[in-house]
Amino acid sequence: MIRSMTGYGSATVTRETGTVTVEARSVNSRGLKVVVKAPPGVERSEGDLRALAESRARRGRLDLFVRVEGTPEAGGASLDEARVREVLEACRRLRDDFGVSGEPDMASLLGVGGIFRRAGGEGAEFVPETDDVKQAAAEALDLLVEMRDREGARLEVDLRGRLAGLGKAIDGAEALAPERLERERRRLRDAVADLAGKSLDEDRLLREIALIADRWEISEELVRARSHVEAFEEFLEAPVDEPVGRRLGFLVQELQREFNTLGAKANDSRISRLVVEAKNEIERLREQVENVE
Repeated sequence: MIRSMTGYGSATVTRETGTVTVEARSVNSRGLKVVVKAPPGVERSEGDLRALAESRARRGRLDLFVRVEGTPEAGGASLDEARVREVLEACRRLRDDFGVSGEPDMASLLGVGGIFRRAGGEGAEFVPETDDVKQAAAEALDLLVEMRDREGARLEVDLRGRLAGLGKAIDGAEALAPERLERERRRLRDAVADLAGKSLDEDRLLREIALIADRWEISEELVRARSHVEAFEEFLEAPVDEPVGRRLGFLVQELQREFNTLGAKANDSRISRLVVEAKNEIERLREQVENVE
């Protein structure tokens, strides 16, 4: 089973003093990139949020948006002691490690955002507990992964249909290939007979046929193309938590290479049509594989 890189999830944790909402969105990307956007006072949770995201995805750009809102009915304010300690420790390092003079006072501390947890209506500052932010993020990411799984299932259905089309093209070309040589043998025999006055050098004719057969030989390309299709199908059966998008992309490139060669060697209008149809399927594969994790 494969997983898409496109997904969305949102979750909210509500407390007496306010709510914290986390939205998780993901799109396709060559690797894994996690971006966290959080309001002041919630920055200390960013490392935990990144770790949560990285535990649930292997590829894709994943954006986490944290939104907090105080409850209008809640009143009063409480000191965020952990935040105050962080600020004081930062001031100490500035003094000891960098030689900055001065000591923090009440006025300077009050100017630092996020040291109070309070709610008092529109615009009031509310700093949620780290555990609440992590809970909302975990629930949002779970929903995002569920959506990526559903999208992956739909992708798989489409990809298997494309692979079936490629299989038919390979079978068709394989069935038509011997007819080309027999048709060319008859054509050469008739042409030489006309030129030689019905007298044929059979050995020379056979050598010419052998040279043409070597130039037109497509069995190796067909074998490799079928092998790539089978490998593609095997990767579709991989565990859902095993990212296979890059390997599928490589197989698409190899399929394109084999059918390009088939087209160059075809020398048969029916095989050429099959190659054109196959290339259309390969292009659709390429477009879809770009979104596989």
